[in-house]
Amino acid sequence: MSEIKHNTHIADAQGRFDLHKTVVLVGMMGAGKTAVGRALAARLGVPFLDSDAEIESAANMTIPEIFERDGEPFFRAKEAQVIGRLLEEKKGVLSTGGGAFLQPGNRRTISQQGASVWLRADLNVLWNRVRHKDTRPLLRTADPYATLKALYEARVPVYAEADLTVESDGETSIENMVDRVVSALLARPDVLEQK
Repeated sequence: MSEIKHNTHIADAQGRFDLHKTVVLVGMMGAGKTAVGRALAARLGVPFLDSDAEIESAANMTIPEIFERDGEPFFRAKEAQVIGRLLEEKKGVLSTGGGAFLQPGNRRTISQQGASVWLRADLNVLWNRVRHKDTRPLLRTADPYATLKALYEARVPVYAEADLTVESDGETSIENMVDRVVSALLARPDVLEQK
């Protein structure tokens, strides 16, 4: 069963929006997908889902432990299964891991069943957010900044394929980020409509 996070503000939002497709937040680690995703779900009055949290729950292990024990290819296969399952469940806001959107199969599934929103943040914003955390398995290298930079440069062209792009500048509050995402989504009535 999916671990759906509920927020006490949902009652305030119910009836104001009609979500037609699951909104899938994509982007680099540190872009704000989880924080913005939770607040967006609360604003829209829909469930918040997190693919990484679902994977950890199913495996009873953390993402770094899965990477260490089973490797990245195993993790990516499980990630694709979880994303597919979550998109088939009720509509909501889905936060994905930084590498999820890079997989062509995931992009296809997301495009067919949801709408992707890239939270685009520049490299310095991302570095400031992740440099003091040891929960990022891909940054467990001798030079984490260089690793992040290489990942950023490789991933940005793929993230640019997302249905919508919203700037995450590192200075905007979460509530204002949600305003930006909602504005972008309202430009797509096939995804979101205001009642």
